[in-house]
Formats: sequence, structure tokens, C-alpha cells
Amino acid sequence: MDDSIVVGIDVGTTKICTLVGREEAPGKIRILGVGIEPSQGIKKGAVMDMGAAAQAVARSIDKAERTSGLEIDSALVSLAGSNVSSTNSRGVVGVSGRVITPDDLVRAVDAARAVAIPHNREIIHVIQRGFNVDGQEGIRMPVGMHGYRLEVETHIITASAASVENLRQCVAQAGVNVSQFVLNPLASGEVVLTETERQMGVVVCDIGGGTSDMAIYIDGDVWHTAVLAIGGNHISSDIAHGLRLPMSQAEEIKIEHGYAARDEVAPHEYFNIKPFGEQDTVQISRQDLCEIIEARIEEILSMIVQEIKRSGYDGLLPAGMVLTGGSSLLPGIRNIASQVLGVPVRLARPENLLGMVDQLDSPAYSTSVGLLKWATLFSEVASQQVSSRRLTPANPAAANPTMQKILSFLRRMLP
Repeated sequence: MDDSIVVGIDVGTTKICTLVGREEAPGKIRILGVGIEPSQGIKKGAVMDMGAAAQAVARSIDKAERTSGLEIDSALVSLAGSNVSSTNSRGVVGVSGRVITPDDLVRAVDAARAVAIPHNREIIHVIQRGFNVDGQEGIRMPVGMHGYRLEVETHIITASAASVENLRQCVAQAGVNVSQFVLNPLASGEVVLTETERQMGVVVCDIGGGTSDMAIYIDGDVWHTAVLAIGGNHISSDIAHGLRLPMSQAEEIKIEHGYAARDEVAPHEYFNIKPFGEQDTVQISRQDLCEIIEARIEEILSMIVQEIKRSGYDGLLPAGMVLTGGSSLLPGIRNIASQVLGVPVRLARPENLLGMVDQLDSPAYSTSVGLLKWATLFSEVASQQVSSRRLTPANPAAANPTMQKILSFLRRMLP
């Protein structure tokens, strides 16, 4: 496959989406192939049935290959699940009074990732949060500066090694190699956040079927990440139990009649259902349905608020929340989220797409498209890795315009 072609596989609880794309202009990606398949064998972001999950992934990859006309051999794969956790670490290296180069950044990050990690955990990301040169703090990008001691503060994201290996095997059984795992909210953040939001302070929350994934950005960097094992499927389950319906029918009713705020629904609105044990259809008030939905939505949002407060950054988010993911399509959720969180909330979906985009114009595909964006940056970093070691000017980024973009990516989230 051409080096300019990138592939992302979003393995979610409700769907598996394989995308094949190519960056044609800065910030614009042409979608060449799409493979969307209902998810099987996946629960709350983790593999529960290896055989069923592997078959679903294989079908998604096969659809993407047929629509693109290309054979897929490697891809970036999304990662979520309650087994994901994070910790903070610092790395220090000596520079000996010379100009700091990108190599020194890599050495410092390697020192930071040497923190003791349990044998059953695997490092997924090492995210740079800030640099310190000879005691001077708050440095965003030290490349080109003179110094003797370089220190980096990092946010390290880890996941259960067994869960990661199970997911890797699911993809491998389809004949595709996993080039890198990417945490869901980091992938979504690549396509739904503006640079201004990243600088001001914002939380991106991807509410999917089985999990709610969040990342806090401050001063352009990722400062906190979390995966909550609750999502849209819990809403459907509540409806199924409350109205005594099959899960499939509960999901349809949620999509067709659901609303996040009970008080915003007219009291005279009704719809018909056929519950278990009933011979005839039964008329249900839409307000009763929305009461079930609202209770679960408020619980999800309350858990997000608790996680933001636990991170210690709840007062540092003037840009508020950017809400995405399939469950953000629920009407009225933005207003409820703004009330519960007490910050501005906007809904976001992938933009700047070309080609086969009809199915992707939805918040449900933010992570899928974000994987392609991540892959384009990742491939640029890989292609420039050797040349960056040979850069000698005081400001390497100025010597090579492409380096500015690459260094920005390295600064935000070095895999």
C-alpha cells in the first residue's frame, strides 16, 4: 500500500469502523474506503468473545478493502475500556551546554517512561505536558535553546497488557498489523478541537455505546485522560427494563422518540409499543420515556464532573466541553450537559473531509476520522525522524517548515 495512504480501525462497543484515507491538503483528508460493521464480542471497550470480535473486525476490514480497492496490511487502532489508566512522571537528561535538539526531547521522554509499570500493564502513550531547562519552568518547546539540564513532565497512559493483546490478536486474525494503539478521546480531539480551545482549556468527551472517554487539554497539551465504563448502551438497557422491551427495540425507540430533557417534551406526545407478555400494543407517554433517559444522562454527566474535579483542573476550562460520540446525537443532551457541568458545551463532528463522507458526517465517527488524522501526523514523524537527527541550526523548525507541524505533534502526544 502507498506510504501516503493511512488506515484507522475504530473498534467500539456498538460498531467497528475501518477507514482508508489520504491527506490531500493541510487539514483535509480524502476518504478512499469505508467499512462499517456492527460490533460483536466487545463490551465496554474490551474483547469478551475473541471469535465473534475477530470476525466482526475482519468483515469491517474487508468492506474497506473492497470500497477502496486497496489491500490493508497495517492500521492504527482505537483503544478504550475501563482497564485504561494514567499516571504522571518526570524525566531528566543532561544537555552539556549545547543546543537542545529533538533527539534530546526523545531521550528525556524515554527517561520519564522508565517509571515502574506493573508487568501486566502496557504503555500506550507518553504525553509531554511541559519542559524545564536549567530550572526555568513553563517552556513549551525547548528545541533550539541552550541549556545543561532538560526536564520533561509527562502524562503516561497505560492499559491492561492482556486486553491490549486480545485486541491486537483480533486485528491480526484479519491479516492486519497494529502499527499503534490510540486512546479514543485523543483521536477524537484531533478532529473536533480547535487550537484556541486547546490553548484556553477544554475537555473533550466522546460518549460511545459502552464507554465515555474524556481528555482535558490545557495550554495546548493533554493534561488528564480517563475512560468511564458507562455509555449509550446503558440508556438503551434502562429503556428495555423500564418498558419491558427487547434491547433492539429499546435502541430504536431511543433513537426515534428519545430526548434528554423530560421538561422539554410536550405532555400530550405518545407512541405505541408492544411489551413482553402483551398481546396488543400499549400507548406510552414520551415524557415517561424521557424521564428514564434523563436520569441516566445526568448520571453519566455527574461521573464526568467527578472525574474533572478529581483531576484538579475543574476551574481551568474556560472553553468548556466539546461533546462527541454516537450518544451525543441524543436531542437535548447539550443543554443538560451545560446545566450539569456549569460550562459552555458544544457538539462536534468530523469536518474537512473529502470523498466517501456521506456516512461519516456524524459525531459517532469522530474517533474513526481522528485515527486517520493521527496516522497522517504519525507517518510524517516517522518519515522525518532520520533527517531531524541531522538538523543543526539553532531553530530546526525554521530550517524545515514541515518540522514545525511534526514538533507540535511530538510535543502534544509522543506515542
